[in-house]
Amino acid sequence: MQSNTRQTKRWATLQQRAWRGHRVLLTSVGVTGCVIVLRLAGWIQSIELVALDQFFRLRPLEPVDQRIVLVGIDEPDLRKVGRWPLPDDVMAQLLKQIRAAKPRAIGLDVYRNLVVEPGHTELLKLYRTTPNLIGIEQIQDRTSPGVSAPPILGDHDQVGFNNLVADPDGVVRRGLLYWRLEDGSVRKSFALTLAFLYLQPKGITPKAAADGSMQLGKTIFPPFQANDGGYVSTDAGGYQFLANLRGPAGTFQTIPMSQVLQGQVSPEVFRDRIVMVGHTASSLKDFFYTSYSGKLINEPLKIAGVELQANLVSQIISSALEGRSQIQVWSDPVEWLWIFVWAWMGARLSWSLRSPHKSAIAILISGSGLISITYLAFLQGWWLPVVPPMMAMAGAAIAIIAHIAHLEEELKRSKEFLNTIINTIPDPIFVKDSQHRWIVLNQAFCKFLGYPVEEVLHKSDYDVFPQHEADVFRQQDQQVFNTEREYENEESFTNRSGITYFIETKRSLHKDGAGNLFLVGIIRDITERKRMEEELKRTAAELVRSNAELQRSATQLSHLANHDTLTGLPNRKLFYERLTQALEWAVTNQQQVGLLFLDLDGFKLINDTLGHDVGDLLLKAVAQRLTRSLRGSDTVSRLGGDEFTVILPAIPSAQDAARVAEKILKTLSDEFLLENQIISVTSSIGIALYPHDGGDADTLVKEADLAMYRAKQQGKSRYEFAKVLESQPESAS
Repeated sequence: MQSNTRQTKRWATLQQRAWRGHRVLLTSVGVTGCVIVLRLAGWIQSIELVALDQFFRLRPLEPVDQRIVLVGIDEPDLRKVGRWPLPDDVMAQLLKQIRAAKPRAIGLDVYRNLVVEPGHTELLKLYRTTPNLIGIEQIQDRTSPGVSAPPILGDHDQVGFNNLVADPDGVVRRGLLYWRLEDGSVRKSFALTLAFLYLQPKGITPKAAADGSMQLGKTIFPPFQANDGGYVSTDAGGYQFLANLRGPAGTFQTIPMSQVLQGQVSPEVFRDRIVMVGHTASSLKDFFYTSYSGKLINEPLKIAGVELQANLVSQIISSALEGRSQIQVWSDPVEWLWIFVWAWMGARLSWSLRSPHKSAIAILISGSGLISITYLAFLQGWWLPVVPPMMAMAGAAIAIIAHIAHLEEELKRSKEFLNTIINTIPDPIFVKDSQHRWIVLNQAFCKFLGYPVEEVLHKSDYDVFPQHEADVFRQQDQQVFNTEREYENEESFTNRSGITYFIETKRSLHKDGAGNLFLVGIIRDITERKRMEEELKRTAAELVRSNAELQRSATQLSHLANHDTLTGLPNRKLFYERLTQALEWAVTNQQQVGLLFLDLDGFKLINDTLGHDVGDLLLKAVAQRLTRSLRGSDTVSRLGGDEFTVILPAIPSAQDAARVAEKILKTLSDEFLLENQIISVTSSIGIALYPHDGGDADTLVKEADLAMYRAKQQGKSRYEFAKVLESQPESAS
């Protein structure tokens, strides 16, 4: 019983949660849809990119990549040379000094499309004799007419484009690997060309992955898509990838050009490394904003173009050699599900807490958790949406809080109205909310309970009634909430004084304009009626018992009237009834009926010598053996004394009757053990057949009796037929 009660309570709780989840789910879906629309419209992109930048700045700085060294042309270098662009002889001398240190690759991130004498011939010679030197070009795009590379380097495929992709806020967050021109040719980027030169001795070359992406060493570089991460409908032309810079400006080792020209740098600094030459002088304005540039107060810090290119080279090499993770993103459906989960969380928290202040604190804590989760994911290389789920969570929470405020205002008005109405009714009335708490009670109900209204208001049945009664009330209330139908139930009711009443409660469900559900119960005291019903039930039960006893007595009397008191076999009266029925059936179905008349041989001697008690035991034992040796349809009767009869309905032939007689003779010939005495007895049997020996019961009995006497006269322990049949078997001796 307790198990069933617990299951009922658990089921009721689950149903309440399902209804609550219905409202929470609708709100979550609606808010999620609105946030996704805003996201697809691009209104959240800038905030998402700022959040990404912040994660970069919070991330611990990675170690300096010792494989790359920068040679910077700074302001003191320009003043010392006194000219711009640098003369070709200065550039040739700088490249000779670097080449002499035997670097693995030299990257010249300086445009040299013009002749700047003196020294141009020497510079061209150096171009021809330095196969690991990579120059730059700028491919024409919508913002620039383009800058060509030195022809000699171009002829030897020693050029890479240095175009960079900036977002609308001017920040570079993506890099380029390839660029397909209008004529169909494909150009490699400056960073990728240098990375290839560095990786070539290690046997690492680009391969096509299964999805068509470029695989380089341990990493696949998935091409950037227009809606990756926080981007919306962004230009994804060329083969772009999300930049994963190592740090802010100053991350790489940078040596001024003047120190190289003066031989102040050890060759070991450049040996077997990538050496990149570029401008670091602020007057040349070759600087860019990156994710590390942002500052809240001061001017954002820019990074030199050559150092930005070095970051891209480092990302490619580290990914290929060490498997350094790329910035990975989710597909749109997964991101939408992510937004929905946080919207649902905001709605559920607010619905559960039902307090603006508590909800605000819970949302702040959850928001901190969201930021922590996305930041930890970013440390593992995943760029997860943080602003859309934050907006969804806050929006869903605000929507639920506003809905709860509306419900509570309508609830207050409804309670005032109900309180005015029910106090005019003399019957006990209660009103419960969906949480099964009393919210309105009239004075008649409180008097019935024995509690003042202020003690039970906003409490539940479990606070007032015994457990078993409260379980019943909860189950019946929940039935009304679930089905929204009216029910009448009978229950027991124990008041404060411990007096138990029987009540009839009519429950119905009502809803106000805001959708608040109220269960209204009207109680009627039926204690006196139940008492009278119980009295009637007891009286009826007594009558049923008396009737049953009378039936048992009648059955016993009928049995006594129709059965022998000693053996329990049918007596003479029942024997004639059964025989008459068998004959009537035989007439209808044209069948034979056999009648065996038995008399025990020497029974009088046993009775006289051993006593009547032993004789009675012998008669009962004989009756039991006869009953066990015959069919269930046969009737064994005791006519009196030691005389027995056997009715064989539907006996096929006289031979079958003879076989039954033989079986009886054999059965009775076995010794009897009675009162520790062995007794032997035999029987003489007379057989009469219907219709051969007679057409009525009396005639058959008479004929069978005469045949039995003939059997005794001819030696006993045998059977005889009433009349000789053509195929009659010989009588058993």
